[in-house]
Amino acid sequence: MTDQLLYEVQDDIGLITFNRPEARNALTFEMYERLAEICVAAARIDSSLKALIITGAGDKAFAAGTDISRFREFTTPKHALDYEARMDEVLGAVERVPVPVVAAIRGACTGGGAAIAACCDLRVANADLKFGFPIARTLGNCLSVGNLSRLVSLLGAARTKDIIFTTRLIGIQEALGTGFVCETAEDPLARARELAVQMSGYAPLTLRATKEGLRRLREKTAELDGSDLITQCYTSEDFREGLEAFLAKKKPEWRGR
Repeated sequence: MTDQLLYEVQDDIGLITFNRPEARNALTFEMYERLAEICVAAARIDSSLKALIITGAGDKAFAAGTDISRFREFTTPKHALDYEARMDEVLGAVERVPVPVVAAIRGACTGGGAAIAACCDLRVANADLKFGFPIARTLGNCLSVGNLSRLVSLLGAARTKDIIFTTRLIGIQEALGTGFVCETAEDPLARARELAVQMSGYAPLTLRATKEGLRRLREKTAELDGSDLITQCYTSEDFREGLEAFLAKKKPEWRGR
């Protein structure tokens, strides 16, 4: 597992790399756990970290979502609820890192990868960016209320519906226009390092207070319980159909049940 997610610190700037380029950096459950561990450690008072960068290995993807084969293990409502609850904990850990977090994005940034990028403070991407949640044509599952609130905070409710309902992936120009991506760069990681160094020289309490204040504002919109929605989707015949069709590289036949 250790070589699937790499972590190093240089000059008080951390670098997390999703390291499964052969699978477009699809995220295993173990990778999510390691990501959370790093972020929790970064939030400690005695941490010397001044900034954190998250990126994906290779030039095809930041992260293309959760490794779909792992969903075959889901057989009960509890599996679905536990998964989404844990995902919210992992994403919450990314949000709670008290120093600036920059996503350096090449290529595909979808599903779980898109959710992680949405939790970062700044996003730098190259011209190959493809961002979105194509779940309505792939698995037939749903996003948690927490994830929806993150997207609405970044993109607004109308565009959030747009990308989920149409399953389209946002390209770099639209991402820049919406403010989702702060800037484009041929080498996103190099530019992310420049930004990290720049921000590490600013007043840390100002940055920390701003991050935490915005997080609290966002969290107020995510207090509603959406467990019934998660159970409805993940335990449906459609979800099982979408899962097996995806793995077999076929088009699913949706039945609405």
